[in-house]
Amino acid sequence: MGITDVAAVLGITGEAVRQQVVRLAADGLLASETERRGVGRPSRRWSLTAAGHARFPDTHAELTLRLIDAVRSELGEPALERLIGVREADTLRTYRDALAGAATLAERLARLAEIRSREGYMAEWRKDGAAFLLLENHCPICAAATSCQGFCRSELEVFRAVLGPGVAVERTDHILAGARRCAYRIVPTATATPKARHDLDRRSAVG
Repeated sequence: MGITDVAAVLGITGEAVRQQVVRLAADGLLASETERRGVGRPSRRWSLTAAGHARFPDTHAELTLRLIDAVRSELGEPALERLIGVREADTLRTYRDALAGAATLAERLARLAEIRSREGYMAEWRKDGAAFLLLENHCPICAAATSCQGFCRSELEVFRAVLGPGVAVERTDHILAGARRCAYRIVPTATATPKARHDLDRRSAVG
């Protein structure tokens, strides 16, 4: 978020926010990047670092990791994949119900971001030329996903399913790969690159 956004949310002055941001950055909890949007001066946007994310603990992380390890050791990797599949199917049903009636891709993305934010992902979306971006600034299942990246693969497939046919969805940034957030680029097929269209056609054929 930008300084003015944070100030508006907290109900304090921009200068007060700047003082706090400088302190948090010095402690390694925040990082900034410059963002250009059209004409005018570029804006500076602040986000959590990995250390900052750790201040929002996954309260079930230890139990989750133990369960994942137990399933692997006692039942094997195929059993863990089946459990991930059950979670994926349940999530897909929930999201489809929530997105029912959304006529446009923008409306579906807005609802999806709202759902993900309620689940703790701090999600937002924006237009990006002919495409869209879905940004998730926190990962509440980071511990589980670090232990088993099948969770991340499953969530990507859910996004592709609920956003509908004719849409290419690609993860461009990944917290587990060291990025400050997870980012997804969503492109209508008509404006997608040849490679994205090929990947979409291939997934449709497999499905």
